[in-house]
Amino acid sequence: MANTTSAVGSTDAESTLSSDTGLTATATATVTATADRAAAPDLPPAPDVTPAPDVTPAPDVTPAPDVTPVPDVTPGPVGTATEPLKLAVILGSNREGRFGPVVSDWFLSRTAARADFTTDLIDLAETDLPSALSFSPGPRARAELAKVTSRLAAADAFVVLTPEYNHSFPAVIKSLIDWHFYEWQAKPVGFVSYGGISGGLRAVEQLRQVFAELHAVTVRDTVSFHRAGERFDDQGRPEDPVGCDTAARTMLDQLAWWALALRDAKSVRPYAA
Repeated sequence: MANTTSAVGSTDAESTLSSDTGLTATATATVTATADRAAAPDLPPAPDVTPAPDVTPAPDVTPAPDVTPVPDVTPGPVGTATEPLKLAVILGSNREGRFGPVVSDWFLSRTAARADFTTDLIDLAETDLPSALSFSPGPRARAELAKVTSRLAAADAFVVLTPEYNHSFPAVIKSLIDWHFYEWQAKPVGFVSYGGISGGLRAVEQLRQVFAELHAVTVRDTVSFHRAGERFDDQGRPEDPVGCDTAARTMLDQLAWWALALRDAKSVRPYAA
């Protein structure tokens, strides 16, 4: 009886233990996991970090002074920033009953309105240069040269006002040119011409070749009057003042540009002819 009782008791105990063992296993797993985490090795301490050096504060900057704005400058005619350019206007006709003074009076009124030029009219009807050239001119020739040579030498630029005779320019202009050489060099030349159907342009084209030989610079634009006697009224005023004024202004603007550029260049380095 005792053995039976022991067997029964033993069975119940094992059942109880098995039941308890399930709980115990779960608890043991939980504790083991917790223990594993707790048992992780210690991490080495982070190395000491050297502190950044102190930064020297930037010195105080003195603010820049206020800048006075530059006023707008309205551009003026070429040459107005310096001494005015000396312009010699050569009236190249000495024919009796000539029309040239009508044209020259109008043209001089255009140059007088500009601040960049001072004008000197050289009227070849008032000179009598000999047609025979000489390296040793006599008293008469020297007296006539004295009327014009110094004025040509002083000029910064020229305007030749010429009629057209038989597809060319008057002999009096050629005499003036040929009696001089250095007076023309490295200076600009403009043209005002008048005539019949060609307006004197054939005379101008020949003059361009002559002045090129003398180291002068002729400007591209000209002022020309075709059938000149019909282009002015009885008071000497052009019938188309707007067109004439525009042509004169264009030519004079080009002449002033060249005259100023060449004058400034020669002041730095003499022209090498």
